[in-house]
Amino acid sequence: MSESENVLENPEFETLPSISVDCVIFGYEDNLLKVLVRREYVPFEGDVIIEWKLPGNHVRRKEQIDETASRILKEQTGLENIFMKQFMVFSDPGRLKRRERDYEWVKPRLQDDRVLTVGFYSLVNIKDVDNTKLLEEAKWENAYEIRELMFDHNDIFGEALKKLRYDLLHEPLIFELLPEKFTLTQLQKVYEAIFDTIYDKRNFRRKVNKMPYLIQTDELQSGVSHKPARYYTFDREIYENTRSERFDFRM
Repeated sequence: MSESENVLENPEFETLPSISVDCVIFGYEDNLLKVLVRREYVPFEGDVIIEWKLPGNHVRRKEQIDETASRILKEQTGLENIFMKQFMVFSDPGRLKRRERDYEWVKPRLQDDRVLTVGFYSLVNIKDVDNTKLLEEAKWENAYEIRELMFDHNDIFGEALKKLRYDLLHEPLIFELLPEKFTLTQLQKVYEAIFDTIYDKRNFRRKVNKMPYLIQTDELQSGVSHKPARYYTFDREIYENTRSERFDFRM
């Protein structure tokens, strides 16, 4: 059944033509911060150009904004109940018209050429993602190798990264990108990937050791050529009980 047939038979599928949601889905893998992008084939001047954009969709009439974001995340990654956060509204009247070929491609799909979009960012551990459930046209891209995206999506990505970095200075969101058990070196590598920097090992450990919700386990790494490191976990209950104690991660 087509989307238009769905709308006729079930009004809950009707979308609002001038409001959309775009999602910056951050993942972490192999010491790299990655972002999920999706491919589009854009015809232009007798040729077909491969372009990339962020996952997004229009808001359905009976959805709340965060429900739209959750739907997009499930459609793109197959994951549910993962961390997401609204960070900005993008309302430039010409945001879809920055390049002629992009606007000509999207115009037949529009009922209104003025579309406001609400930006969300989310954090996933890529190892939790079943890649068979990713859309065929989606891929994980190194966040620092993102080239020109469609529409204003470079602006959306840039603001999401800026907001993520700010939030990580004051909230332990980093653990959304890690496995349940991790070493302090793995924790440091994630921070370094997101802030695009290198931390002094001693200073870093002095800082994270102040986190009451970072719990040392009795388990050590196995099957490694170096001295095995100890595993740690994140205790969400302790964090919730101590979150009034403002934590500043600035190094």
